[in-house]
Amino acid sequence: MSSVCIQVINPNTSRGMTETIGAAARAVAAPGTEILAVCPEEGVPSIEGHFDEAIAAVGVLEQIKKGRQQGVDGHVIACFGDPGLLAARELAQGPVIGIAEAAMHMATLVATRFSIVTTLPRTLIIARHLLHQYGFHDHCAALHAIDLPVLALEDGSGLAQEKVRARCIQALKEDGCGAIVLGCGGMATLAQELTRELHVPVIDGVSAAVKMVESLVALGLSTSKHGDLAFPENKALSGKFQALNPF
Repeated sequence: MSSVCIQVINPNTSRGMTETIGAAARAVAAPGTEILAVCPEEGVPSIEGHFDEAIAAVGVLEQIKKGRQQGVDGHVIACFGDPGLLAARELAQGPVIGIAEAAMHMATLVATRFSIVTTLPRTLIIARHLLHQYGFHDHCAALHAIDLPVLALEDGSGLAQEKVRARCIQALKEDGCGAIVLGCGGMATLAQELTRELHVPVIDGVSAAVKMVESLVALGLSTSKHGDLAFPENKALSGKFQALNPF
């Protein structure tokens, strides 16, 4: 058996993007770490706003419960909005890391200021909210959008990937940043190539989150069950939410 099993959750329903995210996770996983890449069976095909995140959060919780029942050691939420992160931590036993949170933390370890490159302009406000929530607003030099939808990263044309590259180059020229954070799980496989080409740290949150979960597991640290992240109160859930009952 593998010494560590990490469940990597793509909160949208795209199987292709789930495979991309899983490949990026496996590329950095330590020997003996098993990556279980999953996505909800129902929900939204891509996450590009608050409405999408609200729907996706339910799918995340469903997968968290499944992973907990399967005995995984930790979980990664592989969407840059980190949908349902705190609720997932309530439901989970092991550590749960969101890729935006992970990427921002990693960026501050290798640069004093970083820029973010993401997909649609409407998602920039979500990234700004997270910067404030996680305490990284003063570390972020600027945010950029390639102005293409999330699933353009999976259409095989290469246009979205080239726009990501161009925006990274622009950020380095204009922002005074020392690192780039890729603001979408679908960009996960681009980080290493861009790091080599641009000679600066380009950080993918999927990879960063996997290494953080591995570290927490190795240190014997799990999600605190004291205080607000304790398991949800035992109460009767109705309708389709009955399956989420943690007890």
